[in-house]
Amino acid sequence: MMAIQSKRRAVVDTSLCVACGACMEVCPRGAITVWKGSYSVVDDALCIGCGLCAKECPASVIRVEARP
Repeated sequence: MMAIQSKRRAVVDTSLCVACGACMEVCPRGAITVWKGSYSVVDDALCIGCGLCAKECPASVIRVEARP
């Protein structure tokens, strides 16, 4: 699958993430995984910056920001 580069991306504060997987369930591109049951990780190449994960996150630890 070819990666779509959007101008925005999701970023997880891994120190506060509770690894519930809610973000992973709503990601339309499958860009989020939970690493070893510890925290969510966003695949930058797949993320389109839609913000659904940030809205769904019960811990409010995901933000959408401009790509560098």
